[in-house]
Amino acid sequence: MTQKDEVDELYDVKTSYYIGNYQQCINESQKVKLSDPVKKIERDTFLYRAYVAQKKYRVVMDEIKPLAVTHEGLRAIRTFTDYMMHPNQRDTIINNLPLEDSLEPTYLIMRATLHLQQRDPESALRYVQGVDHIECAAVAVQTLLAMDRVDLARKELKRMQEIDEDCVLTQLAQAWTSLASIGDKYQDAYYIYQELADKHSPTPLLLNGMAAAYGMQGKWEEADGVLHEALDKDPNNPETLVNLAVVSQHLGRPAEVGNRYMSQLRDQQTVHPVIEQIDNKLNEFQRISAQYRPSVEST
Repeated sequence: MTQKDEVDELYDVKTSYYIGNYQQCINESQKVKLSDPVKKIERDTFLYRAYVAQKKYRVVMDEIKPLAVTHEGLRAIRTFTDYMMHPNQRDTIINNLPLEDSLEPTYLIMRATLHLQQRDPESALRYVQGVDHIECAAVAVQTLLAMDRVDLARKELKRMQEIDEDCVLTQLAQAWTSLASIGDKYQDAYYIYQELADKHSPTPLLLNGMAAAYGMQGKWEEADGVLHEALDKDPNNPETLVNLAVVSQHLGRPAEVGNRYMSQLRDQQTVHPVIEQIDNKLNEFQRISAQYRPSVEST
């Protein structure tokens, strides 16, 4: 029986997580009845990852005890949670990562995700590229796209399609790859996001994907509409705030409109990469400006 043909008892749990419906993932995880201990651990990995996505880090740290848990995937989730909880200690956490030779999928995914957070896609790729697991392949697609290697991302996407072309992750990976392609693929990406939203739920993740597809086609009014729908669902979603600031510029709205979204982003996500880029540019500007300040000679 192939991976595609197997009946997955965790289908609703996984699908909810993949489309960004994290509370539904938690709800489904707590409802599903499982007898297989392996499936129970897999359920727990998605449950805790959903809590991390909601920034409920304390739940994860309290329940995954470092000395009591032996599962590599659960330990990797705890390490990632610790990393997200302590922005000022992230380099130290990375440097002190335990050396574990594991092929457990959640372990590989969390290690790769951690390195992606560090803006180190090369290290991330070493954990997931070529692994015969559909979510590992999806993370590999994301990583390769972050490296501007659309050609290699397409190869990973083809592997995913061979594993399970109907999987939500495969469809999302196709949408990501279409958005990164030059040509007439942007509308294809929009249709994928729209179909997933219609079939499951229009989550902020899917709505932001639709907005990105609209933006790539220059349809800024339409992008603005779906982003405000996403904002209604989660006013603190960082990607929604960033995309609204971008769309506001393209629509020619006053600068203070975009600045308000950035101020909200600073309140909700102080270490967002966009904020880091803005702050780095400002610091560089101030450094260069200081070198050209006019000096007043005393008489």
